[in-house]
Amino acid sequence: MFFPFKNEQKDLFSSFIAVRNVFYPEVSIGIIANAFLLFQILSFFLKHRPRPTDLTIGHLALIHLLMLITVGVIATDIFESQEVWDDITCKAVIYSYQVTRSLSLSTTCLLSVLQAITLSPRSSWLAKFKHTSSQHSMCGFLFLWVFNLSISARFLISTVATKNCTSHSLMFVTKSCSLLPLSYLPRYTFSILWIFRDVSLVGLMAISSGYMVTLLCRHKRQSQHLHSTRISPRASPEHRATQTILLLMSVFVFLYLTDCLVFSFSGLWWKNDPVHVCVQLLVGNSYATISPLLFISSEKRMIKLFKFMWEKDSVCLFRNK
Repeated sequence: MFFPFKNEQKDLFSSFIAVRNVFYPEVSIGIIANAFLLFQILSFFLKHRPRPTDLTIGHLALIHLLMLITVGVIATDIFESQEVWDDITCKAVIYSYQVTRSLSLSTTCLLSVLQAITLSPRSSWLAKFKHTSSQHSMCGFLFLWVFNLSISARFLISTVATKNCTSHSLMFVTKSCSLLPLSYLPRYTFSILWIFRDVSLVGLMAISSGYMVTLLCRHKRQSQHLHSTRISPRASPEHRATQTILLLMSVFVFLYLTDCLVFSFSGLWWKNDPVHVCVQLLVGNSYATISPLLFISSEKRMIKLFKFMWEKDSVCLFRNK
């Protein structure tokens, strides 16, 4: 009679180990990639005149770096830690994570809009926004921070430390932290705000991405008239950046929809299962790991830096020999 229960426990433990073995490398790679991307953008920012989107890409890398560090802290309470967090720690960690997730969505949308403005022709009404100063960008970032800090405030209210508490009314987050159910009015108010924000930002990304695709197709048709079919003109830096950002938007939308599905299923079926919470974190944070790798692989100046570092290391090894 007891063998099925033992097998179920064994399968749960195996799943737990498997998720942990995938989770930590993902977070580690993401932290290294975002730190490198941020360092490279700051270095270029100090030496050269930055492109309009460089500051936003740097802001996105900073957000993802903070988010992945916070996720690493959350993971220690799910996988490793034997200590129980108090209310203040739970509120600070979960609130920080939700704010950075919200900022990731907002900044990705801003990046898409800025690249659409950069690519727009002079005859377009968007052209007048091309020469925006870094001061305006900083004001935009400040607005995003204030807005997302405000809209995520519900987690300061609903996050609590759960010491040896197994109430079914609580939603499991980590070993130490859970979410209290809010009353009817606050719950639906925050839910409507979150849904409106997500739909608006994803819709804006879709519109700006569609606009960029239209401009790229138009430019391709014009290039075919200007150049011989035997000679394929090299894409300009703006067009290469646009293609990268379009790929980034596609990855983001795919992972965002996957995350929504995982979250919905966790609410319906999984309930207080730490393995499935880890799966949700794994899916929800994959964008923060993938996005810097896309930027690094598509940027010629970063590829040149890699080559320079590789050649320098090779020379040092040769001299040591």
